[in-house]
Amino acid sequence: MGSSIWLQSMLKHLLFNAYNFQNMKRTKLGLRRGYRISLWLFVFVLFSPSSWGQETAQGDHVNVRWLAPTTFASGQTQYIGFYFEVDPEWHVYWRNAGDSGAAPRFDSTVQGAQIGQIQWPFPQRLPVAHLTNLGYEGNVAYLLPVTPDNDADTVSLSVSLEWLVCKIDCIPGFGQMSLSRPVTENVQWQAHDKEIQQHFVSRLPQSATQSPWKVQSLAYAKPSGTHITLTLMADADETSTPRVFPLSGDLISATEPQLQRDAQQLKLTFALMPGAQLVQQTDFVITDGSQAWHLANVPIIKSQGNDNSFDSPETQSIWVLLLAAFAGGIILNLMPCLFPVLSIKLFGLMQAQSSTRVYEGLAYTAGVLVTFAALGGLLLLLRASGSAIGWGFQLQSAPVVLSLILLFWLMALSFSGFFDFGHRLMNLAGSHRSGAFVTGMLAVFVATPCTGPFMGVALGAAAVLPAMSALMLFLALGAGLAAPFLLLCLWPWLLTRLPRPGAWMETLRQFLAFPLYATVIWLLWVLGKLVGDAGWVIGCLLMLSIVFAIWIASKTKRLGKWTAIAIALFVLIYSFVSIQVENNSATTVAKTDRWHAFDPVKIEEALQQEKAVFVDYTAAWCITCQVNKKLVLENESVLKLFDRNDVLLIRADWTHHDPAITESLSQFGRNSVPVYAWYAKGTNNAELLPQILTVPMIENLFEESH
Repeated sequence: MGSSIWLQSMLKHLLFNAYNFQNMKRTKLGLRRGYRISLWLFVFVLFSPSSWGQETAQGDHVNVRWLAPTTFASGQTQYIGFYFEVDPEWHVYWRNAGDSGAAPRFDSTVQGAQIGQIQWPFPQRLPVAHLTNLGYEGNVAYLLPVTPDNDADTVSLSVSLEWLVCKIDCIPGFGQMSLSRPVTENVQWQAHDKEIQQHFVSRLPQSATQSPWKVQSLAYAKPSGTHITLTLMADADETSTPRVFPLSGDLISATEPQLQRDAQQLKLTFALMPGAQLVQQTDFVITDGSQAWHLANVPIIKSQGNDNSFDSPETQSIWVLLLAAFAGGIILNLMPCLFPVLSIKLFGLMQAQSSTRVYEGLAYTAGVLVTFAALGGLLLLLRASGSAIGWGFQLQSAPVVLSLILLFWLMALSFSGFFDFGHRLMNLAGSHRSGAFVTGMLAVFVATPCTGPFMGVALGAAAVLPAMSALMLFLALGAGLAAPFLLLCLWPWLLTRLPRPGAWMETLRQFLAFPLYATVIWLLWVLGKLVGDAGWVIGCLLMLSIVFAIWIASKTKRLGKWTAIAIALFVLIYSFVSIQVENNSATTVAKTDRWHAFDPVKIEEALQQEKAVFVDYTAAWCITCQVNKKLVLENESVLKLFDRNDVLLIRADWTHHDPAITESLSQFGRNSVPVYAWYAKGTNNAELLPQILTVPMIENLFEESH
C-alpha cells in the first residue's frame, strides 16, 4: 500500500513538471499531442478502478462536480455542467486559452441520451506577467447539452477529465466522473444547483442576430502583416464598449485590442500571432459583461491596395523587412555608438598590408554576423522560455556595462601611450585576421545603444516572427553593419585613397583615444543610472586601481608584476561583486512636474478623458534617445507647446529590465528603443513617430490636429 502511494506521488510530480515546461513555452494544443499519449498512460496508474464511478473529481486547488437535475424528462434538452470550484486567485481556461495554458478536455460517453458539444461561457482576460490568458478566475461551469431518448428509463454518462489550473505555476489534473439519473415525466433540479446552472447558461454566447453590435468589416492590414481590424456598428447604446475575444488562438493574439471609436462605429485592432496563416474567415465572441454573442464565420477582407492572395504575414513582408534591416545596419555605422570602434578598425586597416585587407574585411564581417546571430539567438531563446526582453537587454546588466567600461578604458590608455596594449590585445583591432573578427564582435556589442531608422520595425518583427525568419533579420542587420567596411577592403580603388602610413599615425592614434574616453564617461553615467551613485564610485575606483596595477607592473620586476596581477584580480572581483542593480526603474525618471513615470492606468485614464498623451520609450544606454531628449523633448519651446495643449507626458524608462514596458512595446510591434507614441486628443490609437525627432516634427502634431 505504501509503495503504491509513493508511486502515485512520483508520477504526479513528473506530470506537474511536464505541464509547467509546456506552459512556460506558451505551447498551443496542437503542440501537446505528443505529450498526451504519455499523460494518459500515467492516468491509468494514477487512478485505480476503485476511484471510477464517482460523481466528483479532486485536484490541487480545484474540485469538480456535476451540475445536473435529479431527474431528466424524455425528449427535453437540459444543460448539465462540469462545475469547477477553484481556489481564490487560481484560474482555469476557456476554449482559446490565450498565450499559455490549456483548455480542459472532456471525453464523454453516454447511454440513453444524445449529447452535444461542450458550451463555454464567455471568458475574461487574465494577465500573467507579460502574457495574456483567456479563462475564468474563480468557479465556472462548462455546460453539456443532454437530450434523453424517448424510450430511455435512465441516462448514464461517464467522462474522462483533463484540466490545467494556474496561478503563476500551473498544475495539471485528471479525473473520472459518472452520472446516472432516471428519466421521468418532469425535470427536477435542486434549487441551488439550478441557480448556478442558470447563471452560466445566461453567459453562453447567443446568435449574432441578437447582438447589439454588427460586424461591418474584418480587414487584414498590409504591408505590416501584424494586425487585423474588426469594425463594429452599434445598434444600441453607442457609449458602451464591448469586450471581444478571438476563438482562434492560432490566428489572433489574446492581448487586449486597441480601440478607436467614431460615433456608432467601433474599431478593434488585434495583433496577429507570429507566423499566423491567414484564413478566409474567423470567429469571435463579444460580450457586454452580462450577455455574449457568437460572431461566426466573419470574412476577412483585404485592405486597400492588397492583392487577392491570402499569404501569411511572414511571406508577405519578410523581404521588405530584410531590406529594412540591411538599410538599418548600414545607417548604424553613422551612429555615435560605433565611432570609437570603427575609428580603431580604420586605424588598423591603414597599418595593414594591401594583400591582407581583404582578409581583414571578411574576418570583420564574420565577427559581426556571428555576434548578431548569437545575440539574436539568445533573445529568441529567452522569448521562447516566456521571458519579456528586448533588443539591448545586455546593457540592462550592470556587470556587462562595467566590463565595457574596463575594455574601453584600457583601449584609451593604450592609444594615449600609457602602456603597450598593442602587440597583444590591441592588435585585435589591428591587422590580424583574428583581431578583425573580435573587432566585429565588439562593434555589434556597442551598437546596441543605437537603434537607427528602419531598425525598430525590423527588430520588432524579429520579436514575433518564427525563429528562422527572425534569425534572418538579425543576419541582415549584421550584413548592413559590415557592408561599408567590407566594401572598403574589397574595392581596390577605395584602398588606394587611404593615406600612406607615416609618423602622422601616432598623432592620429593619440587623437582617437579621446572618443574612447568619452565612451567611458557615457558608460559611467549609464552605470550610475543602473545602480545609483555607487556606480560612479565603483567604476572610477576600478579604473584607478587598474592604472595603478599597470604602473606597478611597468616599474618593477617579476615580483612586482605578480603584485600588480593580484591587485587587478582583487579589484575586479570586488567591483563586480559590489554591483547591485536596483529593480525600480521608475527612479530613473526625471523628477519634474512635466514628465511622469510609465503607468498604463494613468495613460488609460487620460485617453478616457480625451486628453492627448505623448509616451517617450527611452533608456539611459540608448544614445539616440538621449540626443532626441536633449535636442527636442527637453527643448523649452517643445515643452511649452505640450503645456499649451495639455498633453500628458509619460517617460517609459527601460534602463532596467521592466516587463511592463517590454509588454507595452510589444503591443506596437517593437522590442527596442527609442519609440515615441503619440495619442492625439480624442483618439485611442497611437501614432508612432520616427526614431530621429525634430522640433518641426513635434509642432506638426498639433497643426494636424486642428
